[in-house]
Parts: sequence; C-alpha cells; structure tokens
Amino acid sequence: MSEMTTRERFLRMFEHREADRVPIIDSPWNATIERWCGEGMPKDIHFTEFFEIDRVVDIIPGKPPYQEDEILEETEHYRIYKNSWETKFKQWKHWASTPEYLEFGVFDRESWDKAKSRLTPRRDHIDWSFLKRNYPNWRKNGWWIQAQLWFGFDITHSWIVGTEKMLLALIEDPEWCMDIFATELEYNLALCQMIWDAGYQFDAIFWPDDMGFKHSQFFSMEMYRSILKPFHQKAIDWAHQKKIKAHLHSCGDIRPFIPELIDMGLDALNPLEVKAGMNPVELKAKYGNQLTLHGGINAVLYDQPEKIKTEIEQLVPVMMNNGGYIFSSDHSVPSSVSLEDFRQITQLAKRVGTYSA
Repeated sequence: MSEMTTRERFLRMFEHREADRVPIIDSPWNATIERWCGEGMPKDIHFTEFFEIDRVVDIIPGKPPYQEDEILEETEHYRIYKNSWETKFKQWKHWASTPEYLEFGVFDRESWDKAKSRLTPRRDHIDWSFLKRNYPNWRKNGWWIQAQLWFGFDITHSWIVGTEKMLLALIEDPEWCMDIFATELEYNLALCQMIWDAGYQFDAIFWPDDMGFKHSQFFSMEMYRSILKPFHQKAIDWAHQKKIKAHLHSCGDIRPFIPELIDMGLDALNPLEVKAGMNPVELKAKYGNQLTLHGGINAVLYDQPEKIKTEIEQLVPVMMNNGGYIFSSDHSVPSSVSLEDFRQITQLAKRVGTYSA
C-alpha cells in the first residue's frame, strides 16, 4: 500500500478501514521537549517532523483557559500567573506537571454572572492572521486539522471554579453548572462557526473533559445524563452537521460512560488511561466496531525499553485490527523519556502498526 498522509490515515481509522499504517501521534510535556532538545533534537523543528510521525494541528477559538493573562511572579524554576478568569496558577518550567491551582476567581453565581460576559463571541477573538498564514500549509501537507473546544466539567472545575466547588455544585446547584457549560459551549461553537464560514474548515472537533480518576468516576451516571451529557450531545451534533468527526479526551476510568458516548455518536475516544483502569484490549473487543480508540499505550513504561517493546508488540496488532485505532501514550510523554527512548518507540510503532499490502 502506498504511503498516505496523516489526514488519509485518520479518515481510514474513523471509517474502520485499514491504511498503510496506524497514525502515530503523542503529546510530550514541555519539559520533555526541553530534554530532547538537550539531547540533539533541533529547537527549530517540530518533534513530529524530527521523529517522522503524524501531525495534528489545532485551531483554537478564543482564549483557552490555560493561557496566561498576567504573570504575577517568575523565577528560574516556576511562573505564577492568572488567566482571564482571574484563576491563579503556579506552573513549573522544567518539570512535567499540570499547574498548581492557587486561587479561583469564579466561586458562586454572582462571580460567574460578572465573568460570563467574557464569553460573548466576537470576530476579534479569533486569530485570523494565524489562520491565513498557516492553514494553506496544513492542507498542503495533508495534516489532520481539529478545532479545540473548551467546555464542560473538566475545564470548569480545573481552570475556572475549582474541583471541590464544582463537585458540590453538581449536587446543590446543577442549574448553575448547566449555565456554565452552556455558555462555554455556545461561545466556542459560535467562534468555530465564524472560522468555518470564512473557509477555514477542519476535520474534527476535539475537547478535553476528564470524567474519571483511578477506577472510578467523578459523578454518577444519573448526574452525567442530566447535567453534562446534553452538552456533549450538542457538540457532537454540531460536528456531524458539518460532516466532520467528534473526538473526546477524557482521562481516568470512564468505562460506564462509554455506551452513552457511543449512543450520542461520538467518533473517537482518548486517552484510554491504563493506570486508571482502562483496558484497551477489552475496549477494542467491546466497542472497536463503533468507536475509534486513541491511545492506550502505558506511558509509565515509556522509559523502560524492554517493557514498552513488549507492550507495543502485544497491544498494537490487536488494536489496529480493521482500523479504528490511533497510536499514542495513554496520556502524555513524561520527561523521563529520552530522545532515543522515543525514537525506538515510534520506529517500533511504525513497524508493528503497518498493514499488509
């Protein structure tokens, strides 16, 4: 089979058909990229080009919640900043980690009512010059283009309101939670519609909404169905009206929710977090004909060459059967993984993940 572009591979996987090989992508932390540059990777090259793996590019409407709005303190090792929601974070510069959340600017209905005006969609919330400069090259290279949406439980509890407050609100004031989710989603979809109408069309929507942790979920099925699911459904329906794909990133053990996601028409699920209790082989057996599975390679083993080799050789042939699989770690590539470690992983994934002619 002749060599395909990333976009061609992705489309085959979503159609549950074989390609030349499985798509190979991943998400290294900034500290991991820093290490690789110190070990020989040029700083002016994207890591996907260096390792000759697949490339996914993001269209980000508006200002994402992780973006720095104001730097409050900076040292050699960390930066304290706040985002547009006035949430304060401490982010380590050279360690692979999520931020430490210090203080939240939205904490009740009153503070939310003041803050939600920031989510009035406007054309100047889109970086048109970035799209004009880069979009033709993305299409020319055959990369997969996705629009990143920022809405739902995970974005709200981690970047805007705080986990404890959000979990209590799901019980005590679900209408408030739904108002937040609705406002976030409507803002994102309105900007995406502007981008689409301007001719910058994309292949999928992708959004993070972590709903689980180790061997459990943050909320019950009843809560999911009544509070959060309607907004997942609306996002999926919007994508399908455009005849594009809907791709969800949800960390943790979310096994009880998978039938609900499939019933809504979700096209792909990531990251299949092994350490949380997700078993990729079991998921393939149960849902592999209905859902494209993305991830499931245990990142804990990435810096253990013999163990990760065994993992890939055993897992990938099962996952790639009849298409419907995208190779990547079950979350992100930690900074314990050397340049050579990752080179060996990607080369092995290409070899094992190649379909016969």
